[in-house]
Amino acid sequence: MNFARVGIAAALGVVVTLLLLFLMHSLVNTKFVPPDETTEIKIADIRMPKHEIETRMNEAKPEKPPEAELPPPDIPEPTFDAPSTTMSGLNMAAPTFQAEIAVNIGTGFSGDGEYLPIVKVAPEYPNNAASRGIEGFCVVEFTVTTTGTTRDVRAIDTDCITKDGRPTTVFNRASIRAAERFKYRPKVVDGEPIEVPGVRNRFVYELAK
Repeated sequence: MNFARVGIAAALGVVVTLLLLFLMHSLVNTKFVPPDETTEIKIADIRMPKHEIETRMNEAKPEKPPEAELPPPDIPEPTFDAPSTTMSGLNMAAPTFQAEIAVNIGTGFSGDGEYLPIVKVAPEYPNNAASRGIEGFCVVEFTVTTTGTTRDVRAIDTDCITKDGRPTTVFNRASIRAAERFKYRPKVVDGEPIEVPGVRNRFVYELAK
């Protein structure tokens, strides 16, 4: 054990303790005096100088600079070609039309005659037949009325066949729907239209090659 170090440490401890006691004693015995009353300093009032505000309603416009007197440029007069008054350019041939549909249906028949087809609607190719590549034929039978429409349309089963001759009903519905939209010039006997039963129409169903 080093006694010298212990003695030095003890001496330092005693010195520090005495200093702390002295500091505490001085703090306890210190007399606290209230601070001196502060004197108020009055700041002088600030006064803005009076200025008169002048409102100007009419602003002065700058003077227009004098125009330079220059002679106008020489512009040549335009020349126009006189239009030709000949009628050769107006010789346009009128379009010609060929009407293949009779319009005197139902009334005003001028004479006797057989029924004539006016409008024949092409049937829609059945989707199930087209998807399977089926081609063929279908015959429908109907009555042409006195107004030129069709009624009692039915498919002839023995005449609705595929292209290779086998009976089929795949074309029946499309054929009937198309025949129901046919238009005819009715048959006229003694100046009066009459119905014609048993009229047949054959539909051909072929796929595009």
